[in-house]
Amino acid sequence: MNKPIIILGNGGHASVLTEILLFQNRGILGYTAPEEQTNMYGLEYLGTDAIFEKYSPLKVELVLGLGTVGNSNVRQSLFKKLKSQGYTFVICAHPRAIISSTATLEEGTQIMAGAIVQPYAQIGQNTIINTGAIIEHDCVIGSHVHIAPGVTLSGSVHIGDCSHIGTNSSVIQGISIGKNSLIGAGAVVISNIGTNKKALGIPAKEV
Repeated sequence: MNKPIIILGNGGHASVLTEILLFQNRGILGYTAPEEQTNMYGLEYLGTDAIFEKYSPLKVELVLGLGTVGNSNVRQSLFKKLKSQGYTFVICAHPRAIISSTATLEEGTQIMAGAIVQPYAQIGQNTIINTGAIIEHDCVIGSHVHIAPGVTLSGSVHIGDCSHIGTNSSVIQGISIGKNSLIGAGAVVISNIGTNKKALGIPAKEV
């Protein structure tokens, strides 16, 4: 039986996830935020993250509605903190995403409308596959990654944990991108990118 859901956050990313949950007919208790704000779906404000002292991990599930604009470590830290307290994060997949039956989606994965995840792709925990992104066969994407709208990953691409692949960028087949790296919007990646790197341009170069 599905448990009621609490959404963490009330910004734009949270609104996209709310709509996915409504498509899935999931029950939503409300949202958390530093302070009460207008919610376009009429969800109840439950309080700050301190409210989790009142909700048993056995009785609710969570959806992390924080995006990764700015400090992406906030999203990762909150996921890890609440996981350590026993909470479970829901996999959110829009009904208009195409996801292979052989793809692996780990806990907290979020897949937006129009995204395509091809056979034997692996998506790590708390990773966002944003609107219209294409994840080709045999790609391996780590945890806490953001694949931004319109990204194309060709076959067998590997993306390390906590990396951000910018809007409309493309990565050719077989390329590896290390942990904590940033690929700029519109970049075309044709060679491997190391750990803790930023790469921009066509073709993409580390800067």
